[in-house]
Amino acid sequence: MDIDGFWNVIGVARSQSSGPHGKSFAEALVDQLAGLSQEEILGYQERFDEVHGAVYRWDLWAAAYLIGGGCSDDSFMDFRAGLVALGRDWYELVAARPDALADYPAVIEAAARGDDYVIFAEDVNYAAGYAFERLTGDADAFHGAWKRHRAGQDLDAELGCDMGEDFDFDDADEMHRRLPRLAALYLGAAAG
Repeated sequence: MDIDGFWNVIGVARSQSSGPHGKSFAEALVDQLAGLSQEEILGYQERFDEVHGAVYRWDLWAAAYLIGGGCSDDSFMDFRAGLVALGRDWYELVAARPDALADYPAVIEAAARGDDYVIFAEDVNYAAGYAFERLTGDADAFHGAWKRHRAGQDLDAELGCDMGEDFDFDDADEMHRRLPRLAALYLGAAAG
């Protein structure tokens, strides 16, 4: 599956999810993936890992930290899955400018309500595995297929990503400097 095919799957799932009282995005995504072949699901997972890994950066972790009222390693994994779930346009915008999340309607609403779980989407991380299980009836089938699919590939090369400059997420002045609009939403006005 190429990157356009990947984003098409995400877009269709977004259009078929019905928000907080209906089918979740993760459920719609599993439905979409379960309609594909096993090989296409593995291709989807490759593209997911690429886009998910591309946003493994300190500036985006800082955004997750603000929005989530803190953010562990596991939570940051869920946040990055949530960025993918926003769709290609928002994903690309936020990847280029993390502070753009201050314009995302659900982030604005969540900040006003004090909701600290907007964007985080744990189940999206596992959608390919859930779809594989639906196709095969075997909860472990995805892991074996994934291992065979990735055999011979240099997986260590993927671990050397550049996260950018590390900084103190608990330093309000630094957060206001790096993510001024998100910091204003979550921390209030910057100190004069």
